[in-house]
Amino acid sequence: MEKGKIVALEDRIPKLKEQRRRKANRRLVLLLILFFTLIVAIAYTQSPLSHVKTITIKGNEVYSSTEIISKSGLSKNTNIWKVRKSEVIAKLQQLSEIKKANVKIHWPNTIQIQVKEHKRIAYLKQDNNYFPVMENGKILKDRKTETVPVNSPILFEFKEGNALNEMVKELEKLPGEILNSISEIHYSPKKTDQYHISLFMNDGFEVSATIRSFSEKMVHYPSIISQLDPTKKGIIDFEVGSYFKAFESEVEENEVEKDQGQG
Repeated sequence: MEKGKIVALEDRIPKLKEQRRRKANRRLVLLLILFFTLIVAIAYTQSPLSHVKTITIKGNEVYSSTEIISKSGLSKNTNIWKVRKSEVIAKLQQLSEIKKANVKIHWPNTIQIQVKEHKRIAYLKQDNNYFPVMENGKILKDRKTETVPVNSPILFEFKEGNALNEMVKELEKLPGEILNSISEIHYSPKKTDQYHISLFMNDGFEVSATIRSFSEKMVHYPSIISQLDPTKKGIIDFEVGSYFKAFESEVEENEVEKDQGQG
């Protein structure tokens, strides 16, 4: 019985050695795989293969794609593993007309930048140039154009500050059809009202109003003109109440006063 046990143990020794050898081989293979993976990863991160290949920009109108890429600090020499999204976003938000920015990394080598710009509300005319006015009240001095803008009110005599900020907020509240019906807005403060404005409409009417109640009163504009004779233009006064005064009436009054003076 004892001899039989000894023989059985001797039979198992080669098997144990084989198992140990296989385990050692597996460890060696795993170590080699890990080693070569590390070598490949290091080589990849140091090679042009890890550089940004494509940068796409979405949502931009005010700024060109080239301007945004330049401000982001990214280029085709940038290592995609070193891109810090929070840092890129912080750089983009330094641009005064960028309201929000988002950065996505699409492997292996594409960066997508999505921006949301402040809306363009109107244009300010100075001399023969037109400057975009944004929803945050900023005037884009470096975006001037000599072409007359369409579908945007043109502002006169405004400058950056409280009056312009209030005007922009009021314009944002208007329905699109009313906003598009405005041709010009002239800032014409009075002693009794530092926020007085005069409007010239695309349909030939004029409007006298104050900025602080402008949107509240102006929403009734379509209803008011629908009750007027379209061939008889004049001024719609929104300053206190709401009333209409035809241009012909003003001419007649001026002529009467002139005749009386000569008399």
